[in-house]
Amino acid sequence: MTYQTLKTETADGIMLLTLNRPDRLNAFTLLMMQEMIAALDVADADDAVRAIIVTGAGRGFCAGVDLDDPDAFTSARPDITSTDPAVWNDPTNRDMGGVLALRLFNCLKPVIAAVNGPAVGIGMTMQLPMDLRITSTKARFGFVFARRGIVPEAASSWFLPRLVGMSQALEWCYSGRVFGADEALAGGLVRSVHEPEDLLAEAYRIAHEIADNTAPVSIALTRQMMWRMAGAAHPMQAHQIDSRGIAARGGSGDAAEGVASFMEKRAPAFPDKVSTDMPGYFPWWDEPEWEMARGRGATT
Repeated sequence: MTYQTLKTETADGIMLLTLNRPDRLNAFTLLMMQEMIAALDVADADDAVRAIIVTGAGRGFCAGVDLDDPDAFTSARPDITSTDPAVWNDPTNRDMGGVLALRLFNCLKPVIAAVNGPAVGIGMTMQLPMDLRITSTKARFGFVFARRGIVPEAASSWFLPRLVGMSQALEWCYSGRVFGADEALAGGLVRSVHEPEDLLAEAYRIAHEIADNTAPVSIALTRQMMWRMAGAAHPMQAHQIDSRGIAARGGSGDAAEGVASFMEKRAPAFPDKVSTDMPGYFPWWDEPEWEMARGRGATT
């Protein structure tokens, strides 16, 4: 598939998705959102793709929304303060960063961010629904929204406190300052810091650890179990899903192969595919619709 704002290449089970507007430090546009979602759709549908790495072309990861794009702020409409549900239920009032974040949330493949350079605004918040973030020593990060007179987007008010804790999330968002890789590591935002020339090699090493040794269906289920239980009200909800997963997977060809390969001291060859062999209880949730309640824009 050909894209205008990004490049993809897949080899040995790993899709490399590169944001590709280097002359604009890979600034985010509506088209980039659409193309990233399309690439994620391709990855989810392709059983040959076991993991996804996201990085940026040139010296930046993503410098935030491209303010020269006429669709930069899709929700900035004159009637956006209306309390009329018909206005809020208009899908053009959705934050485009949030549309991407929710698609990443629903992804069935592990997603690794390899942050090669500056990542601010949506360039930072798009990483939060990714599973692992590793960074170059050259990277800089910033939740700069308050300094631009706006608020955090891309559902980051849900993701960020869950990743780094409320106090750290608020300090970064309140100050709006740009900070370096070492602070990102100390604050729990990234897994590890690497020299620029070593960054992609480490991302591929992590991706291959997953792709070469684990069952694809188990990984898809684990990803959704972990992310969705992050918002669960009680551990009983996790126990219920765990129990269904253990029962379904325990009798699978993957489980038999996992035990056999371990006993025979060989690499596994898991037979089940994400495209055809997800258990019958999946998905176990009702996906919320875009719909706002009456009144002050509260969600249903």
